[in-house]
Amino acid sequence: MTHAQVHPIMPVSSHDELAEQQFVIALKSFITAELDPALRVATAAAAAATEDSRARAPSLQQIRRKLSGKPLYQNWVSAMRAAQELMWQAAGDCVDRQLPELEALARRAPPVGSVRTDPDFKVPRYLAASDTHMMPGSYYVDRSPTDVRQGALFDKAASLYSLGRQGGQMNDMRGHTVIAHLRERFPDFRPRRILEMGCTVGNSLCAVAQAFPQAEVHGIDVGAGLLRYAHARAALLGVPVHFSQQSAEETDFDAGSFDLVFSSAMLHETSTKAVPRIIAECYRLLAPGGVMVHLEVPIRSDEVTSFDLVRADFETRYNNEPFWLGAVSADLAGMAREAGFEDVAMGYQDAAYSAPQPQQHFAFGGANKGVYRSWFVASARKAS
Repeated sequence: MTHAQVHPIMPVSSHDELAEQQFVIALKSFITAELDPALRVATAAAAAATEDSRARAPSLQQIRRKLSGKPLYQNWVSAMRAAQELMWQAAGDCVDRQLPELEALARRAPPVGSVRTDPDFKVPRYLAASDTHMMPGSYYVDRSPTDVRQGALFDKAASLYSLGRQGGQMNDMRGHTVIAHLRERFPDFRPRRILEMGCTVGNSLCAVAQAFPQAEVHGIDVGAGLLRYAHARAALLGVPVHFSQQSAEETDFDAGSFDLVFSSAMLHETSTKAVPRIIAECYRLLAPGGVMVHLEVPIRSDEVTSFDLVRADFETRYNNEPFWLGAVSADLAGMAREAGFEDVAMGYQDAAYSAPQPQQHFAFGGANKGVYRSWFVASARKAS
């Protein structure tokens, strides 16, 4: 897959919608290129000014107090929030104009894979409490038995959010990175049954499924409309995937029924209590010798700069990501060992922007190369 490719059910932008979306991209690019570097300098100065005589690192609260009255910080927060709001509006305008056509296309998708929804499904409280990353309706709002809006909205907005740096409109770079990690750590691993937890629209899962074409592939998430769209997306790409509406904390799959269980940037959207339950569920689901992989944002609390803390604080306070700071400080390796896993490792994984080739090397365990160039990955194996 090239970054220029678009799958058949991706909402198509009109001239005016494209202009609206390009404004969002320009605003996000301005924040990245102009505001972020300036605020990074100001944050470092604020942190230095709050250090005490015992050279203790300043707390986030101390840094925030120093910054809160500065116009630069206020403008940065306002611009970040406005860019996020405008992104969802631009994506929503595009989706809503053609929603009937998208739903008709989903109904006509070839009989490849399956989708299973549950009208009695209870959304976990930590997700129901707010619209995650300000997505209107979050992942789970479902308007009708044929609704695909949340999936289309997420898919259209995803490439805008990352400025196309996660695989263009296919947005599948994280899936390719999971494959690269497996080849680095477990080069002879050939899973026969695969599960992604928190699969959203299946962008990462389709990439993994294409790398293991003989495997039976499943994906779970909390939203029925999200999963209907994901199923149509995969089917129109000719990728057989079985989607079901479930919580990663407790699934209805049999114990020992998968060889690979993975997630892609999911854990930071759960909760501190949910993460160890998810790790334990991974262990239950894996067959002996099976592998668990969790890919996350490339930030760890023991390595962050003062600006990283301020950035994480924005996600928590203004972007409805309340568990961001908890996720980047969670001891995933300790949780994995407590659940019973062996061969546990955590570290930074070089990003793979397209399907990894056999001769390519993507280092694991080295330095963090930055956002979209590295991902934090925790992986482990269940004893044979």
